[in-house]
Amino acid sequence: MAKAIAIFNQKGGVGKTTTNVNLSAALAKIGKRVLVIDNDPQGNTSSGLGVDKNNERYSTYDLLLGSVDIRKCIIKDKYKNLDIIPSNQSLAGAEIEMIDFDDREYRLKNAIDQVKEEYDYIFIDCPPSLGMLTINSLVGVDSVIIPIQCEYYALEGVSQLMNTFELVKRSINKNLQVEGVLLSMYDSRTNLSGQVENEVRRHFKSKVFRTVIPRNIRLAEAPSFGLPIIEYDKSSKGARAYLKLAKEFVKRNGV
Repeated sequence: MAKAIAIFNQKGGVGKTTTNVNLSAALAKIGKRVLVIDNDPQGNTSSGLGVDKNNERYSTYDLLLGSVDIRKCIIKDKYKNLDIIPSNQSLAGAEIEMIDFDDREYRLKNAIDQVKEEYDYIFIDCPPSLGMLTINSLVGVDSVIIPIQCEYYALEGVSQLMNTFELVKRSINKNLQVEGVLLSMYDSRTNLSGQVENEVRRHFKSKVFRTVIPRNIRLAEAPSFGLPIIEYDKSSKGARAYLKLAKEFVKRNGV
């Protein structure tokens, strides 16, 4: 039975999509069966995995509106062990179209439950906002990974983020947990990255992954080629970091 995880932070530019793409690809590379669901209308996870998001017959939009079975939305055979449900701009209209649905908060969960036995892990990329798409993501998962960038405004909005997390946990998904906090865009040459790391580890303690994701030019280049970093340049610092993270993640889960 798959464990479902949302990559969650209401702040943009913190490495959510980068983590969704590259952690999923690294887990697939070490033999785990992974499904990636792009639940962001920008569709960056889709393009980052080489999917032509505007040329696919079905997407997360169709899944949430209930017009097709989840299996028809899944793109297989793009990478070994890694399946994808793409997204595109049409998803932006789903929040309005779901307003009158009685089960609007549970649309994604109900779909995911149909395929949980087919995967080890299911990852969901959330949009950088709190709306029905993000609520669906948080209701549909067991836990969240929170990426935090090692920059000046890193902790700005974290209290709001945790308030949102607790609100969803109290009211809709009582089993929701924090899987881990991931430090991203780490630059060992600066004092700032070290200061942010210390502050985050002080605040979240053992929830923070030991692995940190460095600021790395190859990691930044990979999406433009539609490849996860482990396929684009497996010897790069970024690829080694995400592979290390995948192994730490598996060890934490014991799966």
